[in-house]
Amino acid sequence: MLSFLNGLRELSAFSVALRMLLAVLCGGLIGLEREFKRRPAGFRTHILICLGAAITTLTSQFLYLYMHYYTDMARLGAQVIAGIGFIGAGTIITRRERVKGLTTAAGLWASAIVGLAIGAGFYEGAVIATVLIILAEWIFARLEYWLLDNAPEANLYIEYENKSVLGNILEYFRQKNIKIVNLEITRSKTTAKHNACAIVNLRMDSNTKISEVTNKLELTEGVIHVEEL
Repeated sequence: MLSFLNGLRELSAFSVALRMLLAVLCGGLIGLEREFKRRPAGFRTHILICLGAAITTLTSQFLYLYMHYYTDMARLGAQVIAGIGFIGAGTIITRRERVKGLTTAAGLWASAIVGLAIGAGFYEGAVIATVLIILAEWIFARLEYWLLDNAPEANLYIEYENKSVLGNILEYFRQKNIKIVNLEITRSKTTAKHNACAIVNLRMDSNTKISEVTNKLELTEGVIHVEEL
């Protein structure tokens, strides 16, 4: 531990203000990447969760040190860890039979843990965790996108006008030597016309990228919408 921070680990008006400000800063930095991507829980949500968790730990310390309520100081923090699951679950949605929002939910949970660490005066751990979380959300995300773009398998949601369009799509897959692992045909529920749509599981060779396939399908006549799941 850094010895020069020992004075700030004591519960005083200055250390309380510092911990709250640091919680706002760390929570805001974690939430920036989610905000740029227009996710349900963004900049302000992460700030409020991190700040709320920090206040929870501070309250536990205050009750023990100043009000002399001799109870488990970790009890309130444990409730934060459990309770954040309800908020995280609200950011997870099932869209076209695929789950989205797990990264946002995990970021909210991590932001709450950072807040608890800050409230406890564990400044070093909170700052290091914030840096690592930001790296995971910003830097590692690019690596993840590269891996997904070069992955041998992909799932596509394709909305189209009629059967002949689907035939052209399947012919394109055959020409590109793209194997169809699974094909599910249904009707779109997101538009008034209820166009036909297909959910396709594809297996491609190393020379074919999914971005290339989706771009080609978007330009195909009769294709209304293409989305990678």
